[in-house]
Amino acid sequence: MTPHRARDTALITGASSGIGEALAACFAQGGHDLVLVARSEDKLRVLAAKLGHDYKIKAVVLPADLAQPGAARKLLAACRRRKLQIDVLVNNAGVLELAAFVKISPERHQHLIDLNVSGLTAMLAHFVPPMVARKHGRVLNVASSAAFQPIPGLATYAATKAYVLSLSESLSEELKGSRVTVTALCPGVTATGMLTRAQDANAGLKLPRFLIGDVESVAAQGYDACMRGEAIKVPGVFNLAGSVAARATPKWLMRRISGAIVRKTL
Repeated sequence: MTPHRARDTALITGASSGIGEALAACFAQGGHDLVLVARSEDKLRVLAAKLGHDYKIKAVVLPADLAQPGAARKLLAACRRRKLQIDVLVNNAGVLELAAFVKISPERHQHLIDLNVSGLTAMLAHFVPPMVARKHGRVLNVASSAAFQPIPGLATYAATKAYVLSLSESLSEELKGSRVTVTALCPGVTATGMLTRAQDANAGLKLPRFLIGDVESVAAQGYDACMRGEAIKVPGVFNLAGSVAARATPKWLMRRISGAIVRKTL
């Protein structure tokens, strides 16, 4: 991984497991102090102690539920009380629901939007302006390869990730010359607890092993892309080819292809 100067501080949401936990290790290895955010305080404290010991960095735990209104504002206030300057914002917190749209409760649809869209946007709105004022900062938004096309069975999730990708690309251009970069990480299916839960809930979900990404590799590629200031990073050859094809293929054809494939699993 590309080294980065020590003592920058990276705030990572959804850091208690999966890609967020792996990203925390990447930033610690790269010499960053950490602010770890998730709902699970106990898991965060274990991770903070481990990374602090392994990489001799400072790791602060700030538990929060970013789906709740005002959570981002409270996080910024907590950082300021502790005199923590956030140099890198990693928006990784997110939730997935795999099922037919009509089989998902209205409350669950709203929760996906509250966390994946509203929570992420609020974090950007609170933490990016201070970076721009200091002329120093990086943002890594974890989107998904699902952002590139409609996916029946993941309709709301894919729509939220399309929002994250679009917003990231817009900000990447808006902030050119500000010395603040914005990167969208768009992993495909990755071996995390989120995938395990989706497979447990959907017996028809069978995926070839070569399509399932390694979480450490995904995180390392995301970290390197963030440090280089790349606008979009799609880990994996198959995922990259799929994202290019999705952008080049007419939308009506993508709908029919994805519908024919996914409907069989619902």
